[in-house]
Amino acid sequence: MDQQDALFEVHHDDQESGYRVTTACQVAGITYRQLDYWARTKLVQPTIRTAKGSGSQRLYSFRDILVLKIVKGLLDTGISLQNIRRAVAKLENFGIDDLAGLTLVSDGKTVYACSSPEEVIDLLNGGQGVFGIAVPGLMKELTGTITAFPAERRDEDGESVDEGQAVMGDELAARRRLRSS
Repeated sequence: MDQQDALFEVHHDDQESGYRVTTACQVAGITYRQLDYWARTKLVQPTIRTAKGSGSQRLYSFRDILVLKIVKGLLDTGISLQNIRRAVAKLENFGIDDLAGLTLVSDGKTVYACSSPEEVIDLLNGGQGVFGIAVPGLMKELTGTITAFPAERRDEDGESVDEGQAVMGDELAARRRLRSS
């Protein structure tokens, strides 16, 4: 089991245990310089133990490391650090279970938090809800509903044919072919 697997097997609500800087960097996929800068500029600060002078060790919680990974992912998509700061500020009120239920989506300019297929929130523009359509959900709903309605097929001339008649016609045509051969 590697270090990252071990980290994610811990109980997420444990506020007594934390992870050192080297672990936080490795698991979040960031450099020590990034971590240090983000802590000093209060983008992501360790909640278990902050550094208090030379030689002291910061300890990051599971949630802190999750937020570090989110920041790294947003940086990788091209979001500016200024906009990431605004998005992280909005996410501060989310608990670990709330964050676990989110999908963050970005167009490179803004960040949207999707907590369900129907709810999408623009984190950078005052938390305003935006319109979203979850196509897979619609397809599933449509597939279940549409079977209760009759369907029609086109014949060779482009005219629509009632599905029941088409099946019967195909069956009759098959019987005629069998008799004539």
